[in-house]
Amino acid sequence: MDILTLFVVIPVLTITAILFIKDIKHVRVVTAIGMGIQLIMAAVLVFMYLAARKAGASEEMLFVRDYLWFKNPNIHYAIGVDGISVAMIALTSLVVFAGIFASWEVEFLTREFFVSLILLASGVFGFFISIDLFTMFLFYELAVIPMYLLIGIWGSGPKEYSAMKLTLMLMGGSALILAGLLGIYFNSAPDGGQFTFNILEISKVTIPMSAQRLFFPLTFVGFGVLGALFPFHTWSPDGHASAPTAVSMLHAGVLMKLGGYGAFRVAIFLMPEAAVELSWIFIILTSISVVYGAFGAIVQKDLKYINAYSSVSHCGLVLFAILMMNQTALNGAVIQMISHGLMTALFFALIGMLYGRTHTRMINEMGGLMKVIPFLSVCYVIAGLASLGLPGLSGFVAEMTIFVGAFQHTDVFHRVVTIVAVSSIVITAVYILRVVAILLLGPTTDEHHEHLTDAKWFEKVSVVTLIGSVAGIGLAPYWLSTMIGASLSPLVEKIVSVNPF
Repeated sequence: MDILTLFVVIPVLTITAILFIKDIKHVRVVTAIGMGIQLIMAAVLVFMYLAARKAGASEEMLFVRDYLWFKNPNIHYAIGVDGISVAMIALTSLVVFAGIFASWEVEFLTREFFVSLILLASGVFGFFISIDLFTMFLFYELAVIPMYLLIGIWGSGPKEYSAMKLTLMLMGGSALILAGLLGIYFNSAPDGGQFTFNILEISKVTIPMSAQRLFFPLTFVGFGVLGALFPFHTWSPDGHASAPTAVSMLHAGVLMKLGGYGAFRVAIFLMPEAAVELSWIFIILTSISVVYGAFGAIVQKDLKYINAYSSVSHCGLVLFAILMMNQTALNGAVIQMISHGLMTALFFALIGMLYGRTHTRMINEMGGLMKVIPFLSVCYVIAGLASLGLPGLSGFVAEMTIFVGAFQHTDVFHRVVTIVAVSSIVITAVYILRVVAILLLGPTTDEHHEHLTDAKWFEKVSVVTLIGSVAGIGLAPYWLSTMIGASLSPLVEKIVSVNPF
C-alpha cells in the first residue's frame, strides 16, 4: 500500500481499534499511538518528497496513484502530492497530535469524541492528497460533517445554535463548490473528448471564458466560506467559541485551511483567466476580512472570541495573498496557512487549559496568572508574539512574504489594499498586548486563582509540539519556502501567460 493511502487508512484502523476497547484510559493511549504514527508518517513523507526532488523528480505531483472508481462519470481514486500538499499534511498531523493531548481529560463519551475527531482528521488528510475533484469533494464533506457532532455534543454555551449555524453555512458553501466542480467537469473536454475530474488533466485544458466567469466565483466563494471570507465569516466566531478545545484547534488550525487550499488548487489553478479578471472583487472582500477581523478582536472580552476574530483576520490574509497571484505572495499564502494553523491551535489549546483551571474565559475576570502558572503564561506570550509577527517566529516569515509579494504589483489599487492589509499588524499588536497585560501581569484579581496548578505532562506535550514548530519555521524557513515555491511554478506560469501584470 502506498504511503499516501496510509494517511486515510491509519485513522480508520485507529477508529476500529478504539471501538473494541472498553477501558477509557486505553482509548486515549490507542488514539495517541495512532496519531503519533500519523505524525511520524508525515515526517517520513517530507523527507521522501525532498529526497525525490533532490534526485531529479520533476513531475508536478509525486507518489501518484490512480484507480478507476466509477467508469461512466470517469471518477477515479487519484492521489498525489506536491510541496504544498506535503506541507499541509505535516500541519494536519502536528495539530491533530497536539489536539489529542489537549483533550486528554475529556470524560463525557470519550470514545465517541475521539472517533469523531479522528474521522474529521481522516477527511482532511484525504482532501489534501486528492487530485480528483470528486474524491476531493467527498473527503471535504467527510471533514466538515463531524464538526456538527463535536460542537453540538461536546461544546459549551449556545452549542446547538453554533453547531447548526456552522453546519448550515458550510453546507451552503459546499453547494456552491459542487456547482463549480460540476461546471469545471462539463467543460473539461471542449474538443468532445471524455470529461474528467482529474486536476492535472483539466489544467492542460483551457476552460471557455464564459464558463470561467460563472464557475470561478461559485468555486472561490464556496471555498472562501470555510476560509472565513467576508461577509460569509459569521459562523466562525460562534463555532470557535462553543467548540471544545481540540475541536477549536482542528477547526481553526486545519479545517479552515481547506478553504484556502481549495481556492488555490481548484478555483485559481483551473480558471486563471477568470481569476485575473475578477480578482479585484475578492481582493476588496479579503482586505475587509483582514482589517475587520483584527478590529473585531479588539472589542471582545472572551478569549475564544478574541482568537476567533483573529483567525478571521489571519485567514483573510491567506485569501488576500492567493489573489495576488505572483510567486512571492502565493508562497507567503501557503506559509501563512501553516503558521496560522500552528499558532491558532496553540492559542486554543492554552485557552482551554486556562478555562479548565479558572472556569472562565473572560479576560476581566483573570489577572496576575504569570506568577501562578508561569509555564502556561510564557507559552501564551509566545503564541501572542507569533500572532503579531515577531521576527524569529513563523508569523513574521508568513506576513512579510505576503506583503512583499503583494507590493510587487505596481498599480495604485494593489498598493492601496496592501497598505490597508499591512495596518492589521498594528491592530493585532494592540489586542495581543492588551490581553497579555490584563491576563498575565498585574495583581491577581481572584483569590481562588492563587492556588492554580501549572501544566500537566500531557498539556506540555501539546503546547511544546506546537511552539517547537512555530519557532522552527521562524528560525529556518528556507527549506519550507523552497519546497512550496517549486510547486507554485506551474500556476504562476499559467497566470503570467494570461496576464504578466
